[in-house]
Amino acid sequence: MKITDIKIIYAKHYLFVHIYTDEGIVGLGEAGNWAYPSSTAAAINKFAYYLIGKDPFTIEDINQNFLRSTYFRGSVIMSAISAIDIALWDIKGKKLGVPVYELLGGKTREKVRVYASVMTKTEDLKELGEKYLELKKSGFTAAKIFVNGPIKSANEGRDEFFSSRIENELERVRVCREAVGNDFDFILEAHRGMTVPEAIAFGRAVEVYRPMVFEDPIRPDNIDSIAEVAAKICIPIATGERYISLGEFEMLLTRRAAQYIRPDVCAIGGITVSKKICALAEAHDVMVIPHNPLGPVSTAACLQICATIPNLGIEELPDFCLNGAEDKMVKKPLQVENGYILIPDAPGIGIELAENAAELYPFVERGSSDAKRAFDGSVKDW
Repeated sequence: MKITDIKIIYAKHYLFVHIYTDEGIVGLGEAGNWAYPSSTAAAINKFAYYLIGKDPFTIEDINQNFLRSTYFRGSVIMSAISAIDIALWDIKGKKLGVPVYELLGGKTREKVRVYASVMTKTEDLKELGEKYLELKKSGFTAAKIFVNGPIKSANEGRDEFFSSRIENELERVRVCREAVGNDFDFILEAHRGMTVPEAIAFGRAVEVYRPMVFEDPIRPDNIDSIAEVAAKICIPIATGERYISLGEFEMLLTRRAAQYIRPDVCAIGGITVSKKICALAEAHDVMVIPHNPLGPVSTAACLQICATIPNLGIEELPDFCLNGAEDKMVKKPLQVENGYILIPDAPGIGIELAENAAELYPFVERGSSDAKRAFDGSVKDW
């Protein structure tokens, strides 16, 4: 079997790739760099010259070739490699007539617990509590709460001062905990929006509400700073969604800087590299919460990994696809039941893109070049 063609599909704010073979088998992948889709597409098209005529079964060799063939890497390159890698695993599973998880060692579970990764924010605390109660009633057993500061600066910045910032975030968590009770887990999403002192103060104070995860409390650039926060609080830290290499995760784990890691299958190098990272985490007694902020291909690829690893924490289910919002993007949607996704048993990654996905979900580029600003006009992280 040989690769004959590669085509890119834009739908919604996602970038998908189809890899065609001379046996009629088509592999489906997704790229992770949603902020720069045209740049990622250009990298995929450049890689296509190498791929045409190659054996799609040589996944590790192809992955290593793209990783090492030039001086340059970065998020664009790694996202392109990821999309191709996922599609190659899809081809291999389809050719052999088995789900990808069978090629990775077989299932360790029948279903995957997910949390609702809600993107909406509100300053109305009553409304906030009601939203989380609705999530619980709909079957979810866990959800994300944003604790990354006010929606926009107000009160001459007083809401962003150290003391009020901590108190305001605590109040949000308290309201949600009282709304849903104790049999519900929270992933507190700081979105890299705190300083080291803020993260430590908040992390200590919020412990009483028993959050499952404190996600990305500070910027991920300085692993020693993350390790300092982890050493001074008692709630588990999760980070890694912005990492684009196996080595970054190795340094994070060696420094004991997180209790959960967050590899992004569409940004880290695909299923090939994700599986290595999960094994590395297992050796450090660290759990995995795959980052999944994209489309149905990302979710399907994550499920193949979640199905096989022993150290799964929980899986992210993005807000974009809640309540069937993206079901028509694929021929047969993944099944979500009572806070779990059932692991599909179809060959490959388990889903097929609908032929009219691009028409049903017109492409709209996500993100902006305008940075968020603090009360004093300075740039804030996103």
